[in-house]
Amino acid sequence: MQPSLEKLRKFFRLEHENGYADSAVIGGLARVLDFWEGEARNDGLPEEIVQAVAATLRGYAEQTPEGRAEALKSLWKQIQEKVPEAAAASKSSAPRPRRPAPEARPSQPKTEEGEQAPGPKAAPPPRPGRAESAPGGVTSQRPIALNASLTVLSGIGPRHAQTLAKLGLHTLGDMLYYFPRRYDDYSQLKPIHRLWYGEEVTVIGTVQMATSRPVRGGASSITEAIINDGTASLRLTWFNQPWIANNIKVGDAISVSGKVDQYLGRLVMNSPDWESIETDNLHTNRIVPIYPLTANIGQKWLRKTIHQVVTYWAPKLTDHLPAETRDAASLLDLGTALVQVHYPDSQESLAQARHRLAFDEIFFLQMGVLRQKRDWQSAVGRIFDVPDEWLNERVAQLPFPLTNAQKRAVDDIVVDLGSGRPMNRLLQGDVGSGKTVVAALAAMMIIRSNAQVALMAPTSILAEQHYRNLKELMTGEAGLSESAIRLLIGDTPETGKEEIRTGLANGEIKVVIGTHALIEDPVTFANLQLVVVDEQHRFGVEQRAALRLKGTNPHLLVMTATPIPRSLALTVYGDLELSVMDEMPAGRQEIETHVLARRERERAYTLIRSQVEAGRQAFIIYPLIEESERSDMLAATAEHIRLKEEVFPGLKIGLLHGRLRPDEKEDVMRKFREKEYHILVSTTVVEVGVDIPNATVMLIEGANHFGLAQLHQLRGRVGRGSDKSFCLLIPDNEDAVENERLSAMAETNDGFILAERDLEQRGPGEFLGTRQSGYASTLRMASLTDVKLIEKARLQAQALFGRDPNLEAPENALLAEALKRFWDGGKGDVS
Repeated sequence: MQPSLEKLRKFFRLEHENGYADSAVIGGLARVLDFWEGEARNDGLPEEIVQAVAATLRGYAEQTPEGRAEALKSLWKQIQEKVPEAAAASKSSAPRPRRPAPEARPSQPKTEEGEQAPGPKAAPPPRPGRAESAPGGVTSQRPIALNASLTVLSGIGPRHAQTLAKLGLHTLGDMLYYFPRRYDDYSQLKPIHRLWYGEEVTVIGTVQMATSRPVRGGASSITEAIINDGTASLRLTWFNQPWIANNIKVGDAISVSGKVDQYLGRLVMNSPDWESIETDNLHTNRIVPIYPLTANIGQKWLRKTIHQVVTYWAPKLTDHLPAETRDAASLLDLGTALVQVHYPDSQESLAQARHRLAFDEIFFLQMGVLRQKRDWQSAVGRIFDVPDEWLNERVAQLPFPLTNAQKRAVDDIVVDLGSGRPMNRLLQGDVGSGKTVVAALAAMMIIRSNAQVALMAPTSILAEQHYRNLKELMTGEAGLSESAIRLLIGDTPETGKEEIRTGLANGEIKVVIGTHALIEDPVTFANLQLVVVDEQHRFGVEQRAALRLKGTNPHLLVMTATPIPRSLALTVYGDLELSVMDEMPAGRQEIETHVLARRERERAYTLIRSQVEAGRQAFIIYPLIEESERSDMLAATAEHIRLKEEVFPGLKIGLLHGRLRPDEKEDVMRKFREKEYHILVSTTVVEVGVDIPNATVMLIEGANHFGLAQLHQLRGRVGRGSDKSFCLLIPDNEDAVENERLSAMAETNDGFILAERDLEQRGPGEFLGTRQSGYASTLRMASLTDVKLIEKARLQAQALFGRDPNLEAPENALLAEALKRFWDGGKGDVS
């Protein structure tokens, strides 16, 4: 992890230990920024993370201890999502509260896998204690013993418990929900004479021989055994496990499971699992769960420990789903599902168990989203009347006609603004579909009644572009003076910032466009009534909430150029009303897309030269800023030099990446926009919103490292004018499967089709961003690609929500408690 993040994590931990008293640093936590911002940029942290840290810490002192705790936890989760090293280093910026250390236990013997073994007489799990208190004073039926530390189990002392904590296992309840990552099906026994090379099976036989001998001068050992089942014999081999020869005796009947291998023409098994057939066949002769592990935790030991907890406690659970919901959805009861997901009796029972537990997760998600939507709709919003005659005049003044999709979106907004409830609408449109024009018309509706509008963009480049476009659309004949629309970004001079703050506070400025600078405390509004958030998945929940709090229940319009797959629209974005812009303005051409091999790179360079000679411009995108010893991916800085000196010596080439200062980025983009550069070499910093109508070629190196949605965003940087445009994808390997994925880009320009494929292939991460902070990691069993399950859970959630939206009925008390646990890891957009 980068040194700057390691320091930040240390300060956050110290602040946690001090009870969030703002005492981790002399003078307050905000003093960290005096040195941290520069160090973070030197470490190459994304600019949005640097800005998020700065915004959070500057307002830290004014918050309550509870607010500070929530702010730091949310910030660290945002960092984890953007910086993989941070996610690997820690699951949270603040550690769990320390549990009181149990009494010292006598040391336990070690197993052959190098871990503490349960004692000779394993102590039974603790008996059910007093019940937990549920919301509304109702007694919970969830045994409080499930909150007990794992040290109550025989063979687990404090040190071992610390190791298990690395797996997220702290309590008995955690073990119930620590699901296997896969299963090995050894349930179909085969006679030895019918075994085939390469198959994974279970066989039962009688031990005929078992010996252990040293090899390599005694540095290692090999244990060998031969078993016979009456049809044939099978040789078993274990490396460096000499104790096995003492544990299996000639004449013992054992069950062994593993992969059939071959040595000198004979079938063998290397390092198989084995056990006496008098045992309960926990590890063999069944469908065997395989759990995620960490250092010093063995599969066999963990399986046995979880089995002890699951078989005792799962049947004792009272199901949190009401019987009516369970019956309507044809689901297993919770206890049975937990037992079967860990130790399934058959593939069919495993499928039913996984279905039940996945249903729970989507159901909880839907209930939370419905609650957010209700809370938002219960608020009172200012009514804005939009006469048809006035709107038609504004539309007629636009330099181009609206598409039907744009007209539908505008009509949706008119209805929202006149409803008396705050608008909460997601405007999703493919690259170039004209969302900015819709946002401009929405802003005009607000300004007409002398109220204010704020538009927040994730980068200063995008904010400046919105500023230019909105100023062109809203000033002059549209009626707004240029002084009433302003740009506020981190790079704005302090005198300009002060002038803008004054204008917003006294109401003279009607529209402000900016980055995170908008949510800093000194910025106040006289009458903020519309908040527009562009590329909303780039912002955290708290950042959007902070901007909304600048007004009183303002209307909210969030925009994204990343098409949202149907399953996500039904779940993660279910609290938002949706306007889909699936139609392109007239004049937009399809971009011709090709996947090239590395050896064909010169063809791409030839195309770029010909386009530049015709007066056009080109982008060349790289996945890295600088070369890395751990990767052979091409990097922008080194390739910029090579291209300038060797490939395009007569052309002017600019360089853009995230480590440049904001003013440097603006300068590079200005020169490219004004055609001072023929080619712009860049990282994905240009992914969103950059508008260069003269650019006609997008060459993406290392294209296999990007998702389809991201590639589609990059492709959308060209083809914004009337000239034929091209997108060239060059993967850095010849992987057939990967290149087949990229070929989807050549097959379609439809972002919605690509979004569905991306969700199936790469999961929801690219679409979620920092929305519902921390929630994605809560889905352990459900897949956000399973539309059928999502619709089923949504139907049942809507039915229950209609009957008892606050879960106040006695039969729903346990569900209210489970729902709270699920959502404690994150929160939605309503604040």
